[in-house]
Amino acid sequence: MAGKVGKTSLRSFDGIGTLGGMQVLIVLFDGVQSLDVTGPMEVFAGAARLGGPYAVTTAGPGGRPIRTTSGLTLVPDAALESFETADMVLVPGGEGSRAPAPAVVAWLAAHGPAADRVVSVCTGAFLLGEAGLLDGRRATTHWAYCATLARRFPSVTVESDPIFVRDGNVYTSAGVTAGIDLALAIVEEDLGRDAALTIARHLVVFLRRPGNQAQFSAPLAAQTASRDSLRDVQRWIVEHPEADLSVEALAGRASLSPRQFARAFRAEIGVSPGRYVDRVRLEAARRLLEDTGDSVEHVARSTGYGTSETLRRALTKALGVSPTEYRRRFTTPA
Repeated sequence: MAGKVGKTSLRSFDGIGTLGGMQVLIVLFDGVQSLDVTGPMEVFAGAARLGGPYAVTTAGPGGRPIRTTSGLTLVPDAALESFETADMVLVPGGEGSRAPAPAVVAWLAAHGPAADRVVSVCTGAFLLGEAGLLDGRRATTHWAYCATLARRFPSVTVESDPIFVRDGNVYTSAGVTAGIDLALAIVEEDLGRDAALTIARHLVVFLRRPGNQAQFSAPLAAQTASRDSLRDVQRWIVEHPEADLSVEALAGRASLSPRQFARAFRAEIGVSPGRYVDRVRLEAARRLLEDTGDSVEHVARSTGYGTSETLRRALTKALGVSPTEYRRRFTTPA
């Protein structure tokens, strides 16, 4: 269906609904990442099967078949040029987004501002940037391309840590599977937590990671030390978050003075020992909250926080939620 569907009128979700129509237009182009397309599509299609308002359509330049980065061929439902806009315009990423087709950028620049929501997955943010849709906004993309996005579009405030960012009616997400998290967040925003939870369980994913959760783990976020003694210390920290991880204790394991250790650690790993320990402990606590039924007090002791209040302060500062709320959002009942 070409053209813009009228404004959506949403009522509370009750499992089966008769909700206003919401056209979701997924923009395709050569070199698109297939999972950026199909991940959010499965979420919105699942919501539609539950009675939600989403009607998903794919469109590409001229309606021609699209070759994805994996070699899969996608056939759009329609030509992109036949649309004026949609309630939600979703732009996936992929290799083709870094040197985008002029026709796609021109369409987004002309018609994107009329959409109720503009959404990008992964490096789809570059297409939004080229179209001027990110000017003066906060945004994110795949962690490997955040610096490039910031350099190319200096008016954009690029946040490299979160898995998705909302600024007004513009939503951007991190790499690949983060598009599923963002789509679930949109469903939760529109239809409520029960609808999003039902879809997440069907797709065998967590309800959703909070948007400000880090894109990748602490060990991956940091560099790996070149010298064996510092690599051993990194491994020790990850395997023993509950231990004494003071600079003095870690320096002793590396057979260095505290001052030598702190300097060498920062030089080789890119962050201070204290910052690295904080990241590892936070990640360890998150995993226990997600994967076990252990009490918050036990999680705090097991990850070096000592008390539930210390863990609560750390999690609230990093993610904006308490341990109990984090567990509620991130886990699904058996």
